[in-house]
Amino acid sequence: MKKAVRYSILGAAGALAGINAFRAAKFVPEKKDWGTPTQENVDVEKACEHLSKAISIPTVSYPEKEKVDFTQFDKFHAFLDEAFPLIHEKLEKEVITEASLIYRWKGSRSDLDPIALLAHQDVVPISRGTEDDWTHPGFSGFNDGEFIWGRGALDMKNHLMGVMEAVETLLEEGFEPERDVYLLFGQDEEVVANETGGAKSIMETLKARGIHLDSVIDEGGAMLPVNVKGVLNNKFLCGIGIAEKGYADFEISINAKGGHSSQPPKHSAVGELAGVIRDLENHQFSSELRPFLVDLFENIGRNCTYPVRLVTCNLPALKPVMKAVMKQIPPAASMIRTTTGVTMVSGSPAANVLPQKATVTVNFRMMPGVTTEDVEKHIRKSVRNKDIEIKCLKKKEASAISPTDSRPFKIIEELCMQESSDNIVAPYLVMGGTDACTYEPICENIYRYSPYRAGVDLLLCTHGTNERIPISSIGPGIAFFKRYIRKASAEN
Repeated sequence: MKKAVRYSILGAAGALAGINAFRAAKFVPEKKDWGTPTQENVDVEKACEHLSKAISIPTVSYPEKEKVDFTQFDKFHAFLDEAFPLIHEKLEKEVITEASLIYRWKGSRSDLDPIALLAHQDVVPISRGTEDDWTHPGFSGFNDGEFIWGRGALDMKNHLMGVMEAVETLLEEGFEPERDVYLLFGQDEEVVANETGGAKSIMETLKARGIHLDSVIDEGGAMLPVNVKGVLNNKFLCGIGIAEKGYADFEISINAKGGHSSQPPKHSAVGELAGVIRDLENHQFSSELRPFLVDLFENIGRNCTYPVRLVTCNLPALKPVMKAVMKQIPPAASMIRTTTGVTMVSGSPAANVLPQKATVTVNFRMMPGVTTEDVEKHIRKSVRNKDIEIKCLKKKEASAISPTDSRPFKIIEELCMQESSDNIVAPYLVMGGTDACTYEPICENIYRYSPYRAGVDLLLCTHGTNERIPISSIGPGIAFFKRYIRKASAEN
């Protein structure tokens, strides 16, 4: 009897293993003829010259508008006019607010919704005291034959100039779009949670004219090399951002009597504040594996080598394990929950004075569906000390989630897969902010993708020292924009 049971268990286990092996063998990327990419004329040498010049113009934005040197934006606009004469001649151009740009390329079909390609002109400043840490000066646009160096090389004058190069070349070739094509370049995207920025002015201008956009493409995704020996070999992950997190800074304060430090109470205001911080960090927001994240993992899993697919083909059943593991890894945890980041603390002005007020600033990055109001409720629920003051300093709500079955999304996917069958295309959530979400009142199909190949090491230089872009990525990026405009501006 015992032998029979044992043999039955072994037989069942063997059958399950066989079924799993069969599933793993079938768990592969969709076999589909994506076609071949159109051959596009791109003058890489000229494009590099233009990008170097664009970087050399320090269009730096600041939260305090009086600090912005708008003469640099004027200089940048004049450079664009000179570098792209056909765009200057044939497209309608408007300057909105101080320096934001609207270009309209009129199509042959006024009954079709236009498409829009977004970029921002502004860059972040170089941190004071770090200027000499750069291999080449931060606003030099230096071309060493392998990289172009400088602020904006990856964020995002490469993208803006790629769009302009694509449009100029299409004009040279006599291409005429069916849909109107809008190029929308804001002036202050780098000002976090800016409620009165250039992108909003552009959107409101278009909305007032009754314009509804078919699609928007902006920064946010990239082509990341993925090469894990024995797991993923020589692949590129093309992440298409279909949504982005929200942003909120909350100031939480505790008031106290204060006084001389020689007669301290059991807990000063700072001591009480420490409890507030501990409560917030110990009570994280709930986590969830959203459908688009499951799609991302499944698309990656299908491209893994066979032994690894024995595991990845079972992702639906492994969700609880995946979530538990991700919660222990900060970068991964940020993909599945609203994050709580304690960033700034202030108290007494002197070492021998008890503070009358202690304050902590906490930055929250909200998942789609979590509002600023939800964050405040979470603070009040999580913190045991109810005698606190809460003030929202700055906020930007999380974006809506754009569909992955839309025509614009499928165009981006098709172009990526045409470039290489080793590319992995997947939707994902953008952790930072872009101008794209500003256009939600006039567009449902909003995607964040920048077609430039750059490793994680380079992406980490964005906003930091030695920002640079590989020259090898510039030509393919421009070619992508040309192909995208051809397809997206067509009726179907």
